[in-house]
Parts: sequence; structure tokens; C-alpha cells
Amino acid sequence: MTSPLASVALFHLGPVPVTAGVEVTWAIMVVLVLGGILITRRLSLVPSAAQTVFELIVDTVDAQIRATMRVEPAPYRAFVGTLFAFIFVANWSSLVPGVEPPTAHLETDAALALLVFVAVIWFGIRAGGLRGYLATFATPNPIMIPLNFVESLTRTFSLLVRLFGNVMSGVFVIGIVLSLAGLLVPIPLMALDLLTGAVQAYIFAVLAMVFIAGAINEEGQPAPDTSSQRTPPS
Repeated sequence: MTSPLASVALFHLGPVPVTAGVEVTWAIMVVLVLGGILITRRLSLVPSAAQTVFELIVDTVDAQIRATMRVEPAPYRAFVGTLFAFIFVANWSSLVPGVEPPTAHLETDAALALLVFVAVIWFGIRAGGLRGYLATFATPNPIMIPLNFVESLTRTFSLLVRLFGNVMSGVFVIGIVLSLAGLLVPIPLMALDLLTGAVQAYIFAVLAMVFIAGAINEEGQPAPDTSSQRTPPS
């Protein structure tokens, strides 16, 4: 097993190297896009079993956004839901023989953390304008501006380290046990690794919501509490 810090290029697109992690990432993106198209092309008022499952997933994402960010979920559903779905599928891609999760590679996790960093700025400016977003760095007083700026960088780095460390360590442990103990013994570890992958996807999405909520609540004031609102049944 090669080190996740030393990705080997399979081929090049011009000067750009394409690694196995990039290929798996592209495959996951294609699966998610095609799956979304297939699921939404035949929606009906009387949902099928598959439609019911996915509506439940969307309702769960909306409920989590309301509970965490205390805002209406519509503007944030696509980003948060896609972020969770990609990380979840990427972590579980280890179920496919010969496939190593792209989230076990540093560059993938760095890209995901960078997306959250940009999203915080985007949603913050969209909610309160550039001046309103910059004002959040002066909370609770202007002397905190340097510390708040450093915090915005360090929390992004912590997202990267947390996801990379947990997923990469699971891959290495299973690989070592598999090489030493044969095929059947690592199965409980694989189940634990899958559970860890699901939890890490959830934690990453929740932390992204927390960071965005801090940016859209102008001057650090809490947004209106909409957590008591119920989503109408499908």
C-alpha cells in the first residue's frame, strides 16, 4: 500500500497528473450526478419506495440544517447535502475491491476543506454583504480581528486533518490486518471502518454548517429559531 502523502500519477492530462484518487473522485461524481438525474426525472405525488427513501434523506438534511444553523434550509441544502453525500460515498467506496477511498488522500480532503472555506465566505457575503461579513471578524470587539481571522484558517485546516486522519488510519489498519490474518478476520474492522466513515461524513457536514452559520449571523447575533417548524409530509 502506497503512502497517502505520495500519490502516484496514473497518466497526465497535459501537465496535470491524474492519480487513482482523482479517478475514483470522478467516478463518484458521475455516479452521484447520474443518480440524481435518474431519481428526479420520475417524481410523483404517490412516491415509490425509492422516492420515499430519498425524500426522507432530504427531510433529514433539512431538519439538521434547521437545528444547527437555525435558518430555513433551502439556500444551503444543495451544498450541505452534496458535501455529505460525496464524503459518505467516498468513505464507503472501500467496499469495492481494489478501490482506496479518495478521502484517504490528503489532496482530496484539502479540496473539501477549501470548498467549505470558500462557501463560508460566499454565504456570509450573500447574507450580509461584504461589510456585514467582514464585521463578523470584529465580534465581540475589534481587538479580536486577528484572532478571528486566524481561527477561520485553523478551523479549515482542522477539517482537513480530522477527515484525512480518520479515513487514512482505517485504510491502513485494515490493510495491515488483512495481510497478517487472512480474509475473514478483518471483517469486523471493516464494519467499524464503514461506521467511522459515515460518522466522519456527518461530522464534516455539521461543522461546515456551524462555520457557515457563524458567517451569516451578522455581528454574531443568533438567527431566528425555526427549529420548531415541521416539514409537511410528502
